[in-house]
Amino acid sequence: MHYQTVGYLERGEYAPSLSLAFKIARFFELPLEAVFSDRPFDPMSRQIYAER
Repeated sequence: MHYQTVGYLERGEYAPSLSLAFKIARFFELPLEAVFSDRPFDPMSRQIYAER
């Protein structure tokens, strides 16, 4: 995957194909819904500090 694609994904400027979404989730060894959602995610820092 091109580095610019990652930036587009992070900024919400690009919706990956289903095939690409599965590849990304598999790469990080996470379920698809942990990586992609139809609703915005909370910032990771909020999730981490809420657990402490």
